[in-house]
Amino acid sequence: MNLVKKLQIDPTVIQQKITQFIRDYMDKTQAEGVILGISGGVDSATTVALSVTALGRTRVLGLYMPEKETVSEQDKKHVELLARKFKFKLITVDLTDILGAFYRNIQDYDEEDKLSRGNLKARTRMLILYYYANHQNRIVVGSSDKSETMMGYFTKWGDGASDISPIMDLYKTQVRQLALHIGVPQSIVEKPSTPGLWPGQTAEEEIGLKYKILDQILYSLEHFVHTKTIASQLHLPIKTITSIKNRWLQTEHKRQTPLTTKLSYRTIGADFRLNRSMKSGSE
Repeated sequence: MNLVKKLQIDPTVIQQKITQFIRDYMDKTQAEGVILGISGGVDSATTVALSVTALGRTRVLGLYMPEKETVSEQDKKHVELLARKFKFKLITVDLTDILGAFYRNIQDYDEEDKLSRGNLKARTRMLILYYYANHQNRIVVGSSDKSETMMGYFTKWGDGASDISPIMDLYKTQVRQLALHIGVPQSIVEKPSTPGLWPGQTAEEEIGLKYKILDQILYSLEHFVHTKTIASQLHLPIKTITSIKNRWLQTEHKRQTPLTTKLSYRTIGADFRLNRSMKSGSE
């Protein structure tokens, strides 16, 4: 199996499908527009470009949320470049003082607990996004990709929270293909991905693999290829494949609604799901 070839997409078709998805969703809501967190990375850049294509620039609002610990001049320039190129409205909200208030007022706050501190940042970003969404009658569009979603490489109720997430069925390498097709600057497409939760953080270093390899593993697992076969095809140790598979399975809770006790005929989140096309009051 040529896994690299399998991961190739037809970007024209994918662009059409995603923009139609965004339009269809918006047609079913009473929202005035959409709002996205813009980091300067390829995922949010691709998602905002698709949103503008789908809805027009006047219905798209980008929110850039720097804070002093991780602020990057390169990211700032890339965010501004995107706003100029795709002509959407951009608002900057500096989170430094907001986060400082949290740090000072959490009774048992531990500055050395890097993970909890980072997740607090991600959830604060989402608080601000949903404030603007509520205040301006917008829906929040997420920019998670399939690679990071399958790996659980996101903050629950942070960057993993949104109303829709249009590129979540595209692996990172596929997002990069689409990004180049729709005109995202190459400097952004090729920039190392990072959640931006602490200085020097990069996604590939934390995951332990380049996305080119990770995506081939995840694609194979998605298609029920045995771990030994994947290891043989990619010339990797079986323990590497097993580690990725285990992380995928162990983070399933991050991709699901909260579990509850099964007590009645139909249970929310289990077997009580409604199609968004259903109209209220219909017989």
